[in-house]
Amino acid sequence: MDGKLNLFAVISKRMDWLGQRQNVLARNMANSDTPNYVPQDLDEGQFLSVLRRRLEPVDPKRTNAAHMSGTAFRSGPGRIGDQKNTYETSPTGNSVVLEEQLMKVAKTQGEYQLMTNLYRKHMDMFRTILRGGG
Repeated sequence: MDGKLNLFAVISKRMDWLGQRQNVLARNMANSDTPNYVPQDLDEGQFLSVLRRRLEPVDPKRTNAAHMSGTAFRSGPGRIGDQKNTYETSPTGNSVVLEEQLMKVAKTQGEYQLMTNLYRKHMDMFRTILRGGG
């Protein structure tokens, strides 16, 4: 990548991860009556560490004194693992809580929509540039 941030690749990877998470959450909900089923979730920590490594070389530069100074973000999909904290377990050993899974689904949908909007805004910016500004 030659030290340059490919924002579209990062957005695409995030959308892939969110799609995979949605599948895992749907599987949890589908198995809400399966005895001894333990809900699973994707490990977001791995994605964030990859994102941090990819963003590390980025250092915003001011090209005009009137521009605001920026800050760099410093500090693959995750693997499936058992959910760390379960709120309750049924007498059959199933620990899927539908309300909890639905909250995670809603959060994942919101993040996916955010990535879609970010992608669209960047495409609009490129279209504006290619048309000659204005």
